[in-house]
Amino acid sequence: MKIYKILDIQEADYGCEECPKDGPHVLLRLDDGSSVEVSEKWIADNGIKEGKLIHIKGDGSAIKAIRVVAAVIRAEFDEDDKGDIDSDEHKRNVIKIFATQRGYGEFEGGWEFPGGKIEEGETPQQALEREIMEELDTKIEVGELIDVIEYDYPTFHLSMDCYWCNIVSGNLVLKEHEAAKWLSKEELDSVDWLPADVTLIEKLK
Repeated sequence: MKIYKILDIQEADYGCEECPKDGPHVLLRLDDGSSVEVSEKWIADNGIKEGKLIHIKGDGSAIKAIRVVAAVIRAEFDEDDKGDIDSDEHKRNVIKIFATQRGYGEFEGGWEFPGGKIEEGETPQQALEREIMEELDTKIEVGELIDVIEYDYPTFHLSMDCYWCNIVSGNLVLKEHEAAKWLSKEELDSVDWLPADVTLIEKLK
């Protein structure tokens, strides 16, 4: 799957043909040299303008696209597998992953990996460092790309670059999220992940 940047929006030329039933159409000229025809109503409903992103579905129809980055922040914890808090004999190191619960918007209450949109001129890594500082007041080191998740929500297509990340400094202060948890591999299914994030869980396991 691929997302495209809109370079130009032009009026469609109907010639002798009648205007389509859903109203006047326009042509979107895309960054790969192709173009796609959509209705002016679709443009208005989705806030589409030059520079925005779209995704072309398998049936040839266009859907608004959003490109984001997500941080899979991991850390090592010491845990007692025998329940004896006074003994180091049974201590084991457990890798856990940081998950956050959305406190706003259409998907409020769902769990996700923290991150956000890539702004013009940013690399995915720069966007992720900025977003985590803004959302969690924490500086991170962005590591290896885990996967690029492509997911069609009902009204938009999401393209999400997911990276392993480590904390450099800061205490993961929740500025925008409702709650957060550190989850071990065995606990990854214990929260209600947002649909796009679910697709990453099996790879993390």
